[in-house]
Amino acid sequence: MKKIILASASPRRRELLQLAGVDFTVDVADADETLPEGISPDEAVKKLAEIKAKAVFEKHPDGVVIGADTVVAIDGKILGKPKNYDEANKMLNTLSGKRHFVFTGVCIMSEEKTTVLCQKTAVEFYSLSQSEIDEYISSGDCFDKAGGYGIQTNGCVLVKGIEGDYFNVVGLPVAETVRALKEF
Repeated sequence: MKKIILASASPRRRELLQLAGVDFTVDVADADETLPEGISPDEAVKKLAEIKAKAVFEKHPDGVVIGADTVVAIDGKILGKPKNYDEANKMLNTLSGKRHFVFTGVCIMSEEKTTVLCQKTAVEFYSLSQSEIDEYISSGDCFDKAGGYGIQTNGCVLVKGIEGDYFNVVGLPVAETVRALKEF
């Protein structure tokens, strides 16, 4: 069996693959993640997942590499990871009381083949007061997460409901990924 390499620094993706019983190592992709203007969220995550997988595959051509990327989008606009209080505040106010989508692209690459998939999950937020937003931002949890929140941490109190794969919102549609891995 070929060695499986996760091309991601995300501790959440590592945890999910471990939870699923996948034996893997980590080699973080160092690649240019610049995207063209106006790219759709689903195309963006697929392209970024492929860029990451390819960068690591070049170092491990005899392995099976998993690249992944997650974005939050509302009204077709991609929300990245906030860099400061103002960005986090703006994102959380934008998401407050509304439905948005979380897209995760996964690229699995080996010498024989490449599979690229995309999962989309709808997430609805409660209407948030400014004090709730400030409290969440002050926890610091928002700064390393797409859209400025983590459903698997204290950001769970912001979420009214989801439609789709919970683990996709965490950062990896683990069941779909493991099923695809079986074909490698």
